[in-house]
Amino acid sequence: MFQVHVEGSRGSGETWPCLANECRVGKSEDNLIVLQGWMVAPHHATIYREARGLFVRDEGSRGGTIVNGGRLQAAYGPLQRTDEIAIASYRLHVYDDSPGTVTEAPAAQVPMAEGPRIDFAVLRTLHERLIARMDFRRIDTAHMGDAELREKTRGLLEEFLAEDPSLCEGLDRTVLLEAALNEVVGLGPIEGLLDDGTVSEVMVNRFDEIFIERSGRLEASPVVFSSEHAVRSVIERIVAPLGRRIDESSPMVDGRLKDGSRVNAVIPPVALKGPSLTIRKFSKERLTGAHLVRFGSADERVLAFLKFAVEQRRSILISGGTGSGKTTLLNILAGYIPSDERIVTIEDAAELRLYQPNLVSLESRPANAEGKGEISIRDLVRNSLRMRPDRIVVGECRGGEALDMLQAMNTGHDGSLTTVHANTPRDALSRLEVMVLMAGMDLPVAAIRQQISSAIDVIVQQSRLSDGSRKITHVVEVTGMENQTIQMQEIFHYQQAGVRPDGRVAGRFAASGHVPEFYEGLVERGLSVDRSIFMDDGGVAGS
Repeated sequence: MFQVHVEGSRGSGETWPCLANECRVGKSEDNLIVLQGWMVAPHHATIYREARGLFVRDEGSRGGTIVNGGRLQAAYGPLQRTDEIAIASYRLHVYDDSPGTVTEAPAAQVPMAEGPRIDFAVLRTLHERLIARMDFRRIDTAHMGDAELREKTRGLLEEFLAEDPSLCEGLDRTVLLEAALNEVVGLGPIEGLLDDGTVSEVMVNRFDEIFIERSGRLEASPVVFSSEHAVRSVIERIVAPLGRRIDESSPMVDGRLKDGSRVNAVIPPVALKGPSLTIRKFSKERLTGAHLVRFGSADERVLAFLKFAVEQRRSILISGGTGSGKTTLLNILAGYIPSDERIVTIEDAAELRLYQPNLVSLESRPANAEGKGEISIRDLVRNSLRMRPDRIVVGECRGGEALDMLQAMNTGHDGSLTTVHANTPRDALSRLEVMVLMAGMDLPVAAIRQQISSAIDVIVQQSRLSDGSRKITHVVEVTGMENQTIQMQEIFHYQQAGVRPDGRVAGRFAASGHVPEFYEGLVERGLSVDRSIFMDDGGVAGS
């Protein structure tokens, strides 16, 4: 016989005796233990006896079964009294009453998801005691710096563990202390993922389902959150210092971490599986064109042309899909703007890191709880025109601000840069047309296309390939209008040549032989230009 103690989200508990060698758990009435909730499967998990003791396995549920913070990939056991099984918002502990049962964990257990062993019940206990102690001592955390708050919290947690050593019995005290500290004042279990230089993106689908991107490929995370409340707390700690809010009336928010990493958070009722968090990490290393060449995102000729185009005040539109590296490329190209020019950057969530001395960075603001106070990208673009900018850099055009951006490029602010979501350079032009119409101006399509062809000089297509690598796949010049159609001429493109044995895409950057029209204008002004970069395979560049 064994017993299963079930504790709900409100702390109420009930113990179920199991006289057989198997106990099924789920929402269906034919289970011994019936749990309610949309995240509970009809037959969610099974606790069963083998010769070595009690084991638990997940029955293919969508929500998964969590043991000590790790999502089961296979059966786990033998179970100990200290093991915590989490199903949705329920916590289960198994007690074996059979005589002669092994109580100490054997040396080898069936593997589960990797990661440090954390007892979430202990984490919750430490969190509750910490709040009570801070309140009792009237500790003012609002005016503490991050380092001071973290040090004060660490000291209190160490006091609790010293007062009650049983809390960390069977656990690594250092790991437990760090996990509790991250849970209370940090970003919880994803702190380690953000410190991992090989991880480029962290995606929290729900508290116990986290995926990461490493080397361009997605994989399940070895760590999870303790509860939905823990994810919600982390989201609030991120957005609160930014002056933004997230609640049922405004369940989506964009933000950033202190290092510039981009954050998007969504909570119920929009997020059906619970609070969701996506963090695209910002590189701690200052990226330059040399990195593009090293990573294979461009070659020396493509980079030399783009650098020259920026220096010669060509207006550049970067096009690409989600996660293709548009913002990274924008940051690198904007870095080529001469230091004696005044730059205004405009973004939803500030990500660009430029180092020119005469720089103004603007960030949009959502509406407050009363629906007032919103400052849109379009408002900022309009205002930037009164700030005497030499260049305007818009992180991304998504709507009516495209019209203001085009007008700025056509009225003395040439050499500006922006990005747009599109799959090809031609699609990027179509997207711009649609966004201009979103401005509410009743303009004929021919007039819009004339504005675009006059404003945009170069389109750079950034793509994420099948192996996860990010490359500049097309560089085209906008050459004007003909028969109400915007004309483009390809300068460089990436030629794919299959896939290598290691799964990486093989290919090379090729030049079309076309010399950009603005080069001819520079020659007429007596400037020296390098036409050799437009030669390919020994061919002579066109004139």
